[in-house]
Amino acid sequence: MDGTIVDTERYWIAAEHALVEAHGGTWSHEQAMQLVGQSLTFSAGILQAAGVRLERREIIDTLTAEVIRSVQRAVPWRPGARELLDDLHRAGVRCALVTMSEEPLAREIVESLPKPYFEFLVTGDTVTQGKPHPEAYLKAVELLQEADPDLTVDHCVALEDSAPGVAAAVASGVATVAIPHIVPIPEDPRHTVWGSLAGRTVSELETIAADSLAAAAGSAVPVMGSPS
Repeated sequence: MDGTIVDTERYWIAAEHALVEAHGGTWSHEQAMQLVGQSLTFSAGILQAAGVRLERREIIDTLTAEVIRSVQRAVPWRPGARELLDDLHRAGVRCALVTMSEEPLAREIVESLPKPYFEFLVTGDTVTQGKPHPEAYLKAVELLQEADPDLTVDHCVALEDSAPGVAAAVASGVATVAIPHIVPIPEDPRHTVWGSLAGRTVSELETIAADSLAAAAGSAVPVMGSPS
């Protein structure tokens, strides 16, 4: 969500600056970049090390509340995000939102959309291990399977803007598209790279999913029966 469909990373960074400075510390651009795409629990630990004298839960709540206030003033959509979501919705492609932000902020974003694009949300407060661990994506696949037991990770495509997010999606086995935003993402044959969502189409995602299915089928080892 943050950085992929909405440009809220700048809201998070501003909230981090304000919080650290309120506790008498300083917060650099390099420190802020460490938190992009990470779980909020991890981020809270880094902020404590920077001098914020609050419990991790208090830090998470303080940052989230400030970002929600910023979103309520203006939702900063990423180029092409709403258009692609609308195209996917019209094509009947099921979509889930997998984010390390917690549910209150994710709901704020989703409710500002004109249609119910997302079937469900997997948020940072519903998993025990945040990105780059694959738990959130594996949970999303399991929830999709409830309505379609034949669905596998090879039918799915993840769109991610951060290195931890890309690592989580790749580790889950889902075909992954990286759309780098604030921080660069190293080239890797295990994921596709797009410069932006602007102008991207449903058919491009269908091709990526088809390639994933073909690769999965090609890697299967046939079990040969012994001659009778």
